Amino acid sequence: MNIFITGSTGFVGNNVINYFKSNHTFSIYKRKNKITINDNVILHLAGKAHDLKNVSSFDEYYKVNTELTKEVFDAFLTSEAKVFITLSSVKAVADEVDGELTEDLTPNPITHYGKSKLLAEQYILSKPIPDGKRVYILRPCMIHGPGNKGNLNLLYSLVSKGLPWPLGLFQNSRSYLSIENLCFIIMELINREEIPSGVYNVADDVPLSTNQVINMIAESNGKKACILNLSLKIIKIFALVGDFLKLPLNSERLQKLTESYVVSNAKIKSVLGKPLPVSSKDGLMRTFQSFADNV
Repeated sequence: MNIFITGSTGFVGNNVINYFKSNHTFSIYKRKNKITINDNVILHLAGKAHDLKNVSSFDEYYKVNTELTKEVFDAFLTSEAKVFITLSSVKAVADEVDGELTEDLTPNPITHYGKSKLLAEQYILSKPIPDGKRVYILRPCMIHGPGNKGNLNLLYSLVSKGLPWPLGLFQNSRSYLSIENLCFIIMELINREEIPSGVYNVADDVPLSTNQVINMIAESNGKKACILNLSLKIIKIFALVGDFLKLPLNSERLQKLTESYVVSNAKIKSVLGKPLPVSSKDGLMRTFQSFADNV
C-alpha cells in the first residue's frame, strides 16, 4: 500500500515509517512543493508543536497546523486516496481537564496551538466526505517513545543523575500515549474499512501520577527514587523566578509536570474491539530504556 505522509522527519513520522516500512511504501511530502497525491492513504502528521519557551510567533501555528492541514485535506478530497488520518491534539479541546476528557466535551482551547488545531478540525468536519472515503481525526495526549524530546527527557535527566525530585506533594494523574500504541491504532484504521470516520482521542489505558513516573525512571536505572515533599508555595515561587530568569523550571513547565490531564480512550477502543498492544507502564519503560541507550 502506498502512503502519502507529511511530517516524515518528526518524532511521530520517523516512528510511523519504521513501524510500516516492511509492508508499505511512502511518498514524502516536502514543504513548498505542490501537493500531488497518487497514493491510497494520507497520513498528515506535520504540525507546529506547542512551544514551551514561548519564542514562536503565534501565526506559525495557524500557518502549519491550520492552513497546511486545509491544503492536504483538499488534495485528499480530489484524489483517489481512500483514507485520511491527521494528528490533532487533546489541546484542541481543553488546556485543563476536570475529570476525564472525552470526545463529547465542547472544545474551548486557550493557546494558539490549541486554537490552530481546532480550526483545522472544524474545516475537515465542515466538508462532506465522498462515498468510499474515510476520515479520521486523532487527538493524542503526550506521546512518548524512542527519539522523544520534551518534558519526559527533563524528568529522566533529573532522576537518572540521582537528583531528588522536589515535587512529591503534587498529586496528579495524567494520560500518556506510547508511540507503539499510536502506530497500532493508525494501522488498524488504515486496514479496517468498517471503522467509521470521526474524531477519536488516543491514549494508553491507565493514567499515571508524576510520582509514579519518577519511580519508574529510577527503576529503569536500577535505582531508588528520591522524592521530596517540599512546600507547594516555595516550589511555585521558584517557578515564578524561572519565568523571569528563563530557567528550566518555569510556571508553564511546572504545570505540565504536575497537572492532572486524564484522557478517555473508550471510543477508539470500542471501534477497534481489541486491546492496545502496550501497557502504560511497559510503554514508558521502553521509552526510558531508549533514553539510557542514547546517553
